Amino acid sequence: MPDFRALPSADQFLLSDCGAGLVALHGRAQVLAALRTRLDTARQAIRAGGDGAALAGALAGEVAADLARAARPGLRPVLNLTGTVLHTNLGRALLAEEAIRAAAGAMAQPMALEFDLDGGGRGQRDDHLRGLLCELTGAEDATVVNNNAAAVLIALNTLAEGREAIVSRGELIEIGGAFRMPDIMTRAGAQLVEVGTTNRTHPADYETAITDRTGLILKVHCSNYRIEGFTTEVPAPRLAIIAQAAGLPLLNDLGSGSLVDLSAYGLRREPTVAEAVAEGADLVTFSGDKLLGGPQAGFIVGRRDLVAAINRNPMKRAVRLDKIRIAALEATLRLYRDPDRLSERLPTLRLLARPLAEIAAQAARLAPPVDAALAPQGFAAAPCACDSQIGSGALPVDTIPSAGLRLTGPGGDAPDRLAAWLRALPLPVIGRIHDGALILDLRCLERDEELLGALAGT
Repeated sequence: MPDFRALPSADQFLLSDCGAGLVALHGRAQVLAALRTRLDTARQAIRAGGDGAALAGALAGEVAADLARAARPGLRPVLNLTGTVLHTNLGRALLAEEAIRAAAGAMAQPMALEFDLDGGGRGQRDDHLRGLLCELTGAEDATVVNNNAAAVLIALNTLAEGREAIVSRGELIEIGGAFRMPDIMTRAGAQLVEVGTTNRTHPADYETAITDRTGLILKVHCSNYRIEGFTTEVPAPRLAIIAQAAGLPLLNDLGSGSLVDLSAYGLRREPTVAEAVAEGADLVTFSGDKLLGGPQAGFIVGRRDLVAAINRNPMKRAVRLDKIRIAALEATLRLYRDPDRLSERLPTLRLLARPLAEIAAQAARLAPPVDAALAPQGFAAAPCACDSQIGSGALPVDTIPSAGLRLTGPGGDAPDRLAAWLRALPLPVIGRIHDGALILDLRCLERDEELLGALAGT
């Protein structure tokens, strides 16, 4: 007969020093549920011939480990050593210290979000950002929603619901998560009118497509791919002339969008939002959490009457921002008022602009201790050259010279095994597999101790 007497009762465990400590940490209900699960497992093991005393001795540690795993948050910090600075799956832009403090302040106390402190009446939450956005882009007016997809959706729905929207075939993009521009246009209630071909679209294509049912002309920045070779597209200034002649609004979706000239930071030049506004677009949409370096948001800037119409759309309430993101965005936008110090204070630009020599020196410095930390697992580390990328669809075919650590080990599956081991660390380390090795690109590692501490499990 199986002997279960070595196992404690639930009450005995809860009254023990270990049980009481776990209750204080996790709560009685959680401890009791974990304990019952482990007791059931232990009883099954005893029925199969297991040693009851040994199982009882391991019980407290197993319950504590189960509770620690259950208490671990699902949204966990990681070290982004993939080489993709704005990694969509890792949360895109890191916020500036000023934005973090502003967000924390908004979380901790009431804020005058929709309250006019001067007049005592109701205010508008967009007012906290409107002035900054108009100042930085040269637009007449601005509004903000929860991401750029929502910005495009509400703009199309406001201006082209039940009407036609003209767009080049070469700009019918699909981005991550199966977001397809034709599908968004359909959901917005606009009828898609494709013009031109995949690689060549001319002014006459747009002009011929305009009818009395046309609601707007849409230009989409091809942010996650590039068509090269025998290509032609109609530039935004020419499209603005066509749209104006027909009495139609031009909506220019910049995707990532940038408020500064990236060439100043050693990157290929991309059109800025201010340039898109100056080129005659009636509305420009762009993201907040990509090149701008803020939290997730979608901006719409442009003509005052069109922005006002968007703000009257009932959909606006469904896609508006909360006080936390508004506070973080305001702090981020204020950094752009001081362009001389922007790359020091904005993490996105700081990481993109890190000198190669600095990163290479870091790789040489970290290689020996990382190699020593990996040796017990049967792996080795050595410095290497590699290439970073911006990510999130920005400059998709451009790379930035970088440096990192090349991790290798025995067996063809060594990179996968090593990647799994690094992901299982208390602070997971995320690299990328390339050419039979796991590469840890150090561009986004500003402090050596973060990697060394992660490998040590501290």
